[in-house]
Amino acid sequence: MASDLSRVNPTLRLSLAAAMELGLARGFFARGARLHCVNLLQELPGGCRANCAFCGLGRQRLARRDSFIRVDWPRRAADEIIARLRAVQGRGVVQRVCLSMITHPQALDEAVALVERLRAEVAPPISVLVAPTVLGHDGLTRLRRAGAERVGVAIDCATPELFSRLRGPGVAGPHRWELYWDAYAWALAVFGPGLAGVHLIHGLGESERDLARAMQRARDMGGATHLFSFFPEAGSLLQDRPQPPLGGYRRAQLARWLIDGDLAVEADFAYDDQGRIVGFGVGAAVIEAALEGGQCFMTSGCPGQSVAVACNRPFANERPSQPLRNFPFAPTPDDLALCRAQLVDYA
Repeated sequence: MASDLSRVNPTLRLSLAAAMELGLARGFFARGARLHCVNLLQELPGGCRANCAFCGLGRQRLARRDSFIRVDWPRRAADEIIARLRAVQGRGVVQRVCLSMITHPQALDEAVALVERLRAEVAPPISVLVAPTVLGHDGLTRLRRAGAERVGVAIDCATPELFSRLRGPGVAGPHRWELYWDAYAWALAVFGPGLAGVHLIHGLGESERDLARAMQRARDMGGATHLFSFFPEAGSLLQDRPQPPLGGYRRAQLARWLIDGDLAVEADFAYDDQGRIVGFGVGAAVIEAALEGGQCFMTSGCPGQSVAVACNRPFANERPSQPLRNFPFAPTPDDLALCRAQLVDYA
């Protein structure tokens, strides 16, 4: 049965990068980057009911801003966004649309209706970043039938203790660690192997060992990891937390590349007494092949129609004036030389 399109809120939020790519905001991307995935965010009465410590949408955030992942997420009419998607879809730049659900009683019904409308009116494949707390197994089935091609589950924290402290009872939040992993398992069952991914954030207080083990768990279940580096969101409860060292993030990126490529397993990794990776359990030739070209340092996410990663999120984890953490394009030889040096930096 067709979804009730009246359930779609007349406004949505979209990332500043998406607004720029669609011609809905002025600006340009540093270093000639282009965005290949239009990221949308639900806008529902009362906002998100969760209270994640690192998120600008948390209900107890310290400032009322429109920021979500480092930058503003402007509000636009859903009709206007869809019209612009239709206008640009023949140009080959925008190769995916991703809808992020919020934790809200109306979120699932609206997401289903919006996915159905997007599938009917625009060409790029659709991903949904689901909200497990308001989802359920049936919700994933509804999203699949509506036209979603794959989903993401933002577990974010690498350990149950961190999850509880930053997303659950520790911040009076509704989320539960095992429910999120259950939702990931359900997503793989509903959408199929390889068609669901886990979001993990480096720099929330976990060790490199913790993060690698979470990545291996995601891979063993049949999907992959989409890796982020923590950025202190203005107005969030963690707005004063510093960004993590680049050395640890480069090792996390290489670990993700090796694990998701089935080139290494976490059980073979070697760690120092601080849980930092000092060996990946594979030969030098495997490491060198992984580093060649720098793909392991590029953004990880859902694929496009002609690009390996559509959701390349330019400058989502850093300001353009800062060193790139997730490269939205192929690193230059100078970039790669710097990344190699950072990889072995344990300062």
